[in-house]
Amino acid sequence: MTTGYVELHAHSCFSLLDGASYPEALIARAVALDMPALALTDHDAMYGAVPFAKAAREAGIKPILGAELTVRGTAPHHLTVLVQNAAGWTNLCALITSARHNAPKGDALLDAHLLDTHRDGLIVLSGCRRGEIAAALRRGDHDAAARAACRYRALYGDHFYIELQRHHLPDDQRLTADLIALARELDLPVAATNNVHYAERDGHRLQDILTCIRHNITLDDACALLRPNSEYYLKSAAEMAALFADAPDALTNTMRIAGECDFTLEFGLQELPVYPTPEGQSACDLLRSLCHDGLAARGITPSDGITRQLEHELSVITRSGLSNYFLIVWDIVRWSRERGILCQGRGSAANSLVAYLLMISPVNPLEHDLVFERFLSEERRTTPDIDIDFDAARREEVIQYVYHRYGHAHAAMACTFITFRARSAMRDIGKALGLPLDVLNRASRIIDTYRSGRIAEAAGLSDLIAPETLALIVELGQQIDGFPRHLGIHNGGMILTGAPLSHRLPTEPATMADRYVVQWDKDSLEDAGICKIDILGLRMLSAVAEASAITGADLDALTFDDATVYDMVTAADTIGVFQVESRAQAQVLPRLQPRQFNDLIISISLIRPGPIQGNMVHPYLRRRLGEEPVTYPHPRLEPALAETLGVVLFQEQVLKVARDLAGFSGGQGELLRRALGSKRAHEQIEKLHSAFISGAAELDVTNAVAEAVFDALRSFGGYSFPKSHAAAFAVLVYKSAWLKRYHPAAFACALLNNQPMGFWSPAVIVNDARRHGVRVLPVDLRYSAAICTVEDGAVRLGFWQVRGIGEEAADRVAAARDEQPFTSLRDFCRRTRLPHRLTENLILAGAMDHFGSTRREQVWALANLLDEPGMLDLDMTDDPLQFPSASRGEIMTVEYDLTGVMLRGHPLALYRDWLDEMGVFNSADLADLPDGSHVRVAGLAVVHQAPPTAKGHHFITLEDEDGFINVVVRPKVYPKYRTILRTSPLLVIEGEVQRQGAVVNVVLSDARTLGVQAP
Repeated sequence: MTTGYVELHAHSCFSLLDGASYPEALIARAVALDMPALALTDHDAMYGAVPFAKAAREAGIKPILGAELTVRGTAPHHLTVLVQNAAGWTNLCALITSARHNAPKGDALLDAHLLDTHRDGLIVLSGCRRGEIAAALRRGDHDAAARAACRYRALYGDHFYIELQRHHLPDDQRLTADLIALARELDLPVAATNNVHYAERDGHRLQDILTCIRHNITLDDACALLRPNSEYYLKSAAEMAALFADAPDALTNTMRIAGECDFTLEFGLQELPVYPTPEGQSACDLLRSLCHDGLAARGITPSDGITRQLEHELSVITRSGLSNYFLIVWDIVRWSRERGILCQGRGSAANSLVAYLLMISPVNPLEHDLVFERFLSEERRTTPDIDIDFDAARREEVIQYVYHRYGHAHAAMACTFITFRARSAMRDIGKALGLPLDVLNRASRIIDTYRSGRIAEAAGLSDLIAPETLALIVELGQQIDGFPRHLGIHNGGMILTGAPLSHRLPTEPATMADRYVVQWDKDSLEDAGICKIDILGLRMLSAVAEASAITGADLDALTFDDATVYDMVTAADTIGVFQVESRAQAQVLPRLQPRQFNDLIISISLIRPGPIQGNMVHPYLRRRLGEEPVTYPHPRLEPALAETLGVVLFQEQVLKVARDLAGFSGGQGELLRRALGSKRAHEQIEKLHSAFISGAAELDVTNAVAEAVFDALRSFGGYSFPKSHAAAFAVLVYKSAWLKRYHPAAFACALLNNQPMGFWSPAVIVNDARRHGVRVLPVDLRYSAAICTVEDGAVRLGFWQVRGIGEEAADRVAAARDEQPFTSLRDFCRRTRLPHRLTENLILAGAMDHFGSTRREQVWALANLLDEPGMLDLDMTDDPLQFPSASRGEIMTVEYDLTGVMLRGHPLALYRDWLDEMGVFNSADLADLPDGSHVRVAGLAVVHQAPPTAKGHHFITLEDEDGFINVVVRPKVYPKYRTILRTSPLLVIEGEVQRQGAVVNVVLSDARTLGVQAP
């Protein structure tokens, strides 16, 4: 049965820190109310338009898109604007864009005169209590209200409505009576709305909290800012009819408006700019020509197989209308390479021979049996995905090139939504509830879950927060789980359009200067069919480029077959090596024993949620080591699974399994893979399941085998990892490992200069470099540059390594030194005029040790110098003072605090004699201990992980002078030692040795802080 009312004014959580329901929740509520349509009118934004429209289509109701605009006036006022057709969408996008670009970041303010030039295709309601007309009537200015109403009628004709709202507020009846009277006086139609801010009535509590977060205020202090009751929920037709019994046409008109709104979010690849081709040559022809040039550049002799694959890919690209897209991406890569900017594609694009020949991808897909349809097929009606990693230090040049070539009107970055997570939710909700800041800080530190919906899992919170308050925080955290908190900018996703961007979707300023972001994130862009080109900054590429420049090594000439490199990787000697340096990789590599490039691909792919979640890691390793036989669910699957010993590790294998067992085409297989990876594709999965079973039957595969294989794909598909992506990354794995093996000083230097990156801190990188015979020298006014440098085979720390020293300060020091060397602290201060704090940091980091006095003496002298801008150039004699010598431990602590590295050895060396007396083993000792031995070990905690796939286990890595000790903490043990493990940097651990070949772990039974026992 169709209701007689459609809600035309509703806010979702994409009205940031105001709306308290997901768009999907609003749709679900509308379906429950048998509402045939629903409008989304978030504040000055289209952030949630795509998920809203998608959910509405899936639910079978009409999505109406719109926004509540903030219009400039004597006082800013609201206007409810709905999209009627494609022209209306273009105009509303332009209005939102203008409002966002003419207000401070995060705000919006529309100049009223723009309504006149962007009015076609829009239906406009006069707005809420903060609307221009309602506000005038509330202050008793009937004439101003009438003038405004006449102005809007002149603009929009019979597409303008007086908006009525009743929320049981003291002046509701008078206000709506005045609005209705004005409408009748001017012969204007009325429309009722409820200014919805949450789907269900009980959402009002969360909406209050969001309001407090938005204003950075507590509930006790927010009374005037909060809505006075809980009436702002999505109401039924019956409830609205009761509220507006005196104006039934206000409800009828909502149905009329809903019927007139008819717009669908569909754009597609035709939105891209047109890449200029030589006269008379089409984009398809130019692409074909470039690919044939690429065969020669790559040193490939065309064969029947290569020609057949190339022609297949080009035909699919042509029929999909993607030739122009490939040319645009090729041009970006070409421009970068010509300027020596390291770059390489990754992701599913590495499945494409065309991408390889265009120098976009570093991987020949034919050599690795990659499947093109994982990247692109005619059955897959979604935009392709080409991610390109660039040297992070030079990525900005590439972005500027794109802006220069296409213009800011046609190029912008995708946005991201910074969402509430467990710790941020605890702080924000707790602050709104009035909890003290120190309590919230302590509570946040002991939360070791990621999602705000799982705050309750954090033990120890009840010791800090009263039960009733904690229960409320937990409940609100569940409601706010994943909510967008504020807008961010995508790491590198750029949107290009032929038409001005503001005609297609709204843009707004980014925090970075001269940057615009579109109001959709990557998922919405893909769903709407808008191409995104990912221009990503990868710090490892920066490190590789820098190390290559230092050494002069030609990494493009590497053949990926150096046995000594694989020896190093096999020994898990991989600190700093791309993708294989983590604790989890260190557990796998000694068992995997990689000896060739394909083993690196497998290693990267093993430590991923898919294989771990699907319990495929250990079966693969056991089969590789000969501990269990290699088997296949069906003989037909041996070709697809032989390279991974019968275990599914790669996304591409889903396509191959579907092909070989059920006769699926490559495109059908990709549809299956995508459906298995979606949380909302149940209906599609079932259709594909039926096709899979029937296809298998036609190939004489029993129903039992087909069902078992499909179930395995189902469990794996949502977490699987593409082999093409791993193959592209494996190129960098080998290059970085080769640099570490043959040029450890240059590699360590480059790693330090490109932090933050990778898995390990600068301190661990320095300690590892020293263990490999690399000397690391302190910051020194005489020799240091701004960045770390290689000096006679050693790494010299740069000024930037010292806390607080940035580019400007480092340049000032270098410029003064270039004039003449510094002769004293006084000379340094007089000529650099650095702030007192920065000079003190340089002193304590050891940069002025060559002046002859101790650091304490220099700090005392600094305090007696006049470091104001007008400091006189006078020679002054300080009174001599005697300071006690600083201990080695004190110096190590200060240096670590200021530089993030330890140059005077490892802190465990300070305790070693005592530790030996207490029978504490070091990391080198563990290698010789048998399985099951009870041990006591100690170290500096450098890693603490609790991955979601670990079922409650925690993994801690300790570091001592000789290396690392891996500690496993079981779920039942962790709560007892949570505080110590989370807060103590130096730990003594007791436990049992657990061995798997060369891999050694200590399973924790007891934990203590080292400082408590040590003398």
